[in-house]
Parts: sequence; C-alpha cells; structure tokens
Amino acid sequence: MRTLSWILGAVVVVIALVVAGPFAYRAVRGGDDAPAAAVSTERAEAAAGDLDGTWSVVPGTVPNVTAAGYTVDEILRGEPVTVVGSTDQVTGEATISGNTLESATFEVRVADIATDIDQRDNQARSPRILDAAGHPVATLSVAEPVDLTTVPGDGSTATLPMVVDLTVKGATVRKTVEVTVFRSGESLIASGAVPMTWTEVGVTPPSLGFVTVGPDGTIDFLVSLRKD
Repeated sequence: MRTLSWILGAVVVVIALVVAGPFAYRAVRGGDDAPAAAVSTERAEAAAGDLDGTWSVVPGTVPNVTAAGYTVDEILRGEPVTVVGSTDQVTGEATISGNTLESATFEVRVADIATDIDQRDNQARSPRILDAAGHPVATLSVAEPVDLTTVPGDGSTATLPMVVDLTVKGATVRKTVEVTVFRSGESLIASGAVPMTWTEVGVTPPSLGFVTVGPDGTIDFLVSLRKD
C-alpha cells in the first residue's frame, strides 16, 4: 500500500511538471515584460523657447525617461511571449536650424541593455548574438533632414517619418521609422521603434528547442533632450 501511494504521488508530480512546465519556465524568465517606452503627454508643460540650436540627451523625468533597447517575440511551446530589454545609458545630440532637424546621433551601451533575467542578458551580450565586448556601442543616426514645423508647443505630439541609419554589431542598415515628437517646457522628447530583421545586422535568433526567438523585432528608443 505504501509503495502504491508512492507511485501515485510520483505520477501526480510528473503530470504537474508536464502541465506547469512552460508556465514555470515563463515565471523564471520573467514572462511578458513591460512594453517599450513611448512618449507620454502626462505632466505636459507649454514649450519654452524655439527649436533652433544644439540639443543634448539628458536622463529626462518620469514618465519620459531616456532609454533604448529592443523588443522581441518568443514562442514557448506555442505560447507567444514578448521580451523587452532596455538601458538608460544613452548619449547623443541633435542639431536644429530653421525648424529643420539637420542631424542627430545617439549611442547606446550594448552591455547595459537588460531584461529582468541575468541569464537571458548574458546570452544576448555574447559574441554569437549582440557581441557587447566586440561592439560595445549601437548607434542611431538621422540620415536625412526632417521638417519640424508641425511639432506643436502646446503639450500635444506630432508623428513624423524619419530615415535613420542603425548600426548594431558593426553592421549598418537604413530604415524609415515613425517618430513621435513632443515638446514640454525646456525638453524635446522623441520616441520610436525601428523595425528589424535580426539577420540584417548579423544576429542569428537563438532557438533552444521548446523556446524559439522570432526572426523580427524592433530597436526602441525614447530620448529626452535639452538645449545646450
């Protein structure tokens, strides 16, 4: 009788592991992370001053805190999971003249991009994926001038198409992205998500059998700038 009880107990444990396995794995790896940062008009103020000049990246304030990173989808035994990695280690500046964005370049420290799981981040930083040691900086630059005359100063936003050059792992690709631009007080804030197929920049999406990383994703950014 004791042996039968032990066998039944073992069967229950095995069934529980089979049923709960994917969910337990998801709990360990963090599950669906917060969505990528996007411009918020919360706490908006009337814009101060004009746009012309040189603007530098600053940390920003909640809810518009400077950050950059990536968003990627995974399939875990048929269940979609979204992963977001981000860092506040972003530098750069933009130059505006005659209400035209003449140039803008932003640099992101790849090794500081983090999700909520260290093991995942270590894999992402490895040479076979982002190669943070060999290519420590990812760069986003505006490739063509952008007319900013439609950007309001009343606490609302404008969405503008921008052509950008994105450099990841030493490879540069040119993309068109919709960028949300917002002025509040002395701040100029912009956010966007650059669509990306990982192989374009020499990244092979990892597959671990029951977990498969999608071939596409986005490189996300939210930058808060102040005039120098």
